[in-house]
Amino acid sequence: MATTDRQTATLALAHALSAAERGLPVFPLSATKLPALRSPHHDEVPPVRCRGECGLPGHGVHDATTDPSAVRALFAAAPRATGYGIACGRPPHRLIGIDLDIDTTHGNDSVAALQQLALEHLFTIPPTVTVLTPSGGRHLWLTGPSGVRVPNSAGRLAPGIDVRGAGGYLVGPGSVTTHGRYLLATGTAHLAPAPCPSALLHLLRPPPRPHHPRSRNSPARQGQGLVRFVRAAHEGQRNTRLFWAACRAYEHGFGDALADALTDAAISTGLSEQEARAAIASAARLTTPRRTA
Repeated sequence: MATTDRQTATLALAHALSAAERGLPVFPLSATKLPALRSPHHDEVPPVRCRGECGLPGHGVHDATTDPSAVRALFAAAPRATGYGIACGRPPHRLIGIDLDIDTTHGNDSVAALQQLALEHLFTIPPTVTVLTPSGGRHLWLTGPSGVRVPNSAGRLAPGIDVRGAGGYLVGPGSVTTHGRYLLATGTAHLAPAPCPSALLHLLRPPPRPHHPRSRNSPARQGQGLVRFVRAAHEGQRNTRLFWAACRAYEHGFGDALADALTDAAISTGLSEQEARAAIASAARLTTPRRTA
């Protein structure tokens, strides 16, 4: 291993140990932000249900620990690790990560979207640990209450806002990836993760499943609010609102049924049909679970 690689690995371990001392469960990551240890079940026929019960390392986020000796053992087994992951949803902090991506391609402003949600739902984001990502985005660290499970999600709150909850992880500050280094934002290093505002916590939890059978007309009725939301878009909001509305429609199972109405609404705001169909198709790909053989 080159000297630079060795120094990077040493620094990654040091940062991971520092996080573990603060009660944050950690495990080694490679430069691709994936777990650095190969699964001990890699040659088994999937699906493999083991989450570390076998006692061997290589189970990704399930390896995460706050025990310094265990952290050192994990990094010793992964000498090429360049960073570390922090498991979310685990006590004592029950970390919730709000991942604000920068998406210049689609014109999405995730920071503005979060501010809009805060205005609409009457909450403020308290001062908290903030990690700057190499792409120009940021991770906000919040804590959740005991007994509340926040799931992982992508774009459910708004386009460009991903949530890391139970079973997910955040790349820790000080980690080095192929795209650059993750750094603590100035003025937040001394902060502890702040409690998640109750109104935001309500938004982060999955919507309750309906307990009544859907009639044939229910998708149209349920989707009218989403269509109106798209029609009300101003220039600069059109792609963002359409993508968000399409994601919600597909998550609730009537995306295909509402696609034409959403397209018509987007066209009325000035988007072309091709642009509208492309945004809806992207929403369908993002929210439709992938099937594995």
